[in-house]
Amino acid sequence: MSDLILYQRDYCHLCDLALAVMAEARAPDFDSAWVDDSPELEQRYGTRVPVLRDGRDGRELDWPFDAAAVRAFLAR
Repeated sequence: MSDLILYQRDYCHLCDLALAVMAEARAPDFDSAWVDDSPELEQRYGTRVPVLRDGRDGRELDWPFDAAAVRAFLAR
């Protein structure tokens, strides 16, 4: 399991864009968590997806983000 989690939804255009940004940033392996599958995640992230979370320290990067923002987030 990775320390990075990308919270997303099914059929989410912004989530598709976030995946492309993650690839452009050459982000390390990350897990995807589907907000639609969990009432708890739905409550926390429902209107914020996509969100990148670092499980080591709890930091979160909300959309919109670009490759530079992802690289800066990962460098912290």
